[in-house]
Amino acid sequence: MQNNFYFTGNFSNIYKKPSRLSEVTSQILHGDKFKILSKNRDWIKVKILFDNYIGFIKNVKYKKKFNPNFKVSNLKARIFEKPNLGTNNYLPLGSRLFAIGQNKKYIKIEKNKWIKKTDIKKINHIEKNFIKTFKKFLNVKYIWGRKGFKGIDCSALLQIFYYYNNSFYPRDTKDQIKYSKKKLNHKIFEKGDIIFWKGHVAICLNSKKLIHAYGPKKKVLIMPIMKTIERIEQTAKLKIKKISKIYF
Repeated sequence: MQNNFYFTGNFSNIYKKPSRLSEVTSQILHGDKFKILSKNRDWIKVKILFDNYIGFIKNVKYKKKFNPNFKVSNLKARIFEKPNLGTNNYLPLGSRLFAIGQNKKYIKIEKNKWIKKTDIKKINHIEKNFIKTFKKFLNVKYIWGRKGFKGIDCSALLQIFYYYNNSFYPRDTKDQIKYSKKKLNHKIFEKGDIIFWKGHVAICLNSKKLIHAYGPKKKVLIMPIMKTIERIEQTAKLKIKKISKIYF
């Protein structure tokens, strides 16, 4: 079974095994394209086509025909039942949207589902300012396997920048390390440097500060580069594995 489908829920956990008691390894966002590898009544095993990530999601809310023309550009976009009547449901940054109608201030993505135009950009929009993207997640909770406003992990924080810009980048740190080019001159840290440790990654905002989703602090935050390197070496006994740079 190799059919292509698009996820049309708000967002959903991807599980290692077909059980809610299993480990959450990532998340699927609204508009994500995937292949169904196998299925039963309650679960489907999927491969996310953006990054080839494989896991299990509940067998609900997806369709075959979907032509995204917008994407969420803010940390989250509220879903409105109709213009000016908001709900308590949101779509995460990067979610792909197919507008089936619109007015001056909103687009309609489904029956009784409207999104403000101030929360979205055209699907081909490129955000070169990576600092702007990462800072949207400041103080978002660190939660392993998540990639949105309700929680995010360190590798997802890096991947979401590339995902938003329609450019491939691996999901997990171990694969990001293999994929990323090594920075030739790594004696001085610069804006856009990516620092990899085993199981962790951070991005330099300038020569002094970095941003990361940091487990011990349980959130996304900005910290001094050198103090962070020392702290990780002291507490986790980890040294830097690679220094790369943001390219796209």
